Amino acid sequence: MNTLDNEQMTARAWFEELRDLICAEFEAIEREAGSSAAFDYTAWDRQDPSGEHGGGGVRGVMKGRVFEKVGVNVSTVGGRFENEFGKTIHGASEDPSFFATGISLVAHMSNPHVPAVHMNTRFLVTTKRWFGGGADLNPPLPIEEDTADFHGALKAACDAHHPEHYGRFKKWAEDYFYIPHRKVHRGVGGIFYDHLEGDFADNFAFTQDVGRAFLDVFPRIVRRRMNLPYTDAEIAQRNAWRGRYAEFNLVYDRGTLFGLKTGGNIDAILMSLPPVATWA
Repeated sequence: MNTLDNEQMTARAWFEELRDLICAEFEAIEREAGSSAAFDYTAWDRQDPSGEHGGGGVRGVMKGRVFEKVGVNVSTVGGRFENEFGKTIHGASEDPSFFATGISLVAHMSNPHVPAVHMNTRFLVTTKRWFGGGADLNPPLPIEEDTADFHGALKAACDAHHPEHYGRFKKWAEDYFYIPHRKVHRGVGGIFYDHLEGDFADNFAFTQDVGRAFLDVFPRIVRRRMNLPYTDAEIAQRNAWRGRYAEFNLVYDRGTLFGLKTGGNIDAILMSLPPVATWA
């Protein structure tokens, strides 16, 4: 992988800093619940099809009392797309060279009243440079207060940068996080954006604010719900809902496909899958 330029290094450093902040907050929640659970970090390297070193990343996983399974991954990879895959990527149809750095998080919770969550932000370089990402809330048992707080935090982050961001990116999430063969959304939405290019400083600042908004709102929701009592029937509902989540990530999720097509770490790519799920 080539030497990183200033923009690439700046983005990578932020994603790694955000990983550290999120993991520390999640471990603090486990301490509040009387658990000693902590993240286990595993570094991995990627070899590009060209034979050159293609970067790598760090997979972080914690299994605790509140977080039944949470993965927080960071990666910085680069090289050349193989075969026809590059033609599907923004700016890579003629030149298959690419660079990508980002953070990806999925949390599956023990208590069915605590929503699962996904968050991902990234910076990609082909013949173009852009940011993408978003966050969406995935409660097995939706609670309107939590949905409103989650969307409110993301709306505030969007509104600080552009008045049209929230409406556009909320609709994008609704369209993207949808399971066509089930004809249902996988959760209560959030925001999703991609190909945000042009002014690096502005787009980077927005991406940082999305990460900060997530770090602010999701731990508050977890603390609000993690001690609520629940029934075996609610656990069964949680596990059935997780089956839908797994179907989306294996069939439709573009991040999963990107990781598999670019030789990423399999365990890191599939950390989004829940530890237990059921199908009828």
